[in-house]
Amino acid sequence: MYPAYYIPAADIRATLTPTGKTEHSPSRGEAEVLDVVTGRGVASAGALRYPDSPIAELREAVRLEWSAMSEWLEEDEPVYTHPRDPYTRVDILASSRHVRVELDGVVLADSHSPRILFETHLPPRYYLPIADLRTELLIPSSTQTHCPYKGTATYWSMNVNGSMLEDFVWIYRSPLPESQKITGLACFYNEKVDLFIDDVPQERPHTHFA
Repeated sequence: MYPAYYIPAADIRATLTPTGKTEHSPSRGEAEVLDVVTGRGVASAGALRYPDSPIAELREAVRLEWSAMSEWLEEDEPVYTHPRDPYTRVDILASSRHVRVELDGVVLADSHSPRILFETHLPPRYYLPIADLRTELLIPSSTQTHCPYKGTATYWSMNVNGSMLEDFVWIYRSPLPESQKITGLACFYNEKVDLFIDDVPQERPHTHFA
């Protein structure tokens, strides 16, 4: 579950119009679904309000739906995908460790200059220069994903021993300012490859990406 902003109803400058629909949450109770109306247009079903929520703090608050809004700002900076979690950190360190990535006995990448990205609740990710990948195995993908800490990622699939591995490698070509150290570097899911650090095999982690 991603973080969400709940705003005091008195601070909402738009007009909130009930749609007659409701949504149920096991923890928050029954929500009124509201249209958000401004002088520039209508965001249909763009807000939720829990007037009888078992959580007292939510009863006088409104949640604006992320995808219904055209822009979000945290202080004066744009925020993408979802609000940043105050309990999540992203740290990126330069390293000279020897990183080798294999799958089914095929070497996919071999590097001595990774950037190691540490993100709360996730295994370390090893971002590698493209020149250290077997680029002849890469097949461009149209997939994009978005992260509020790193920005927009694009993907490659890979053809390994005749098997097509969809969206197997990703890259942040223009990451957000706090993640500039991984600009133009490629990364594999530790969960899906055989990873060797200084020739020591690493156990595959178990996450929702596995």
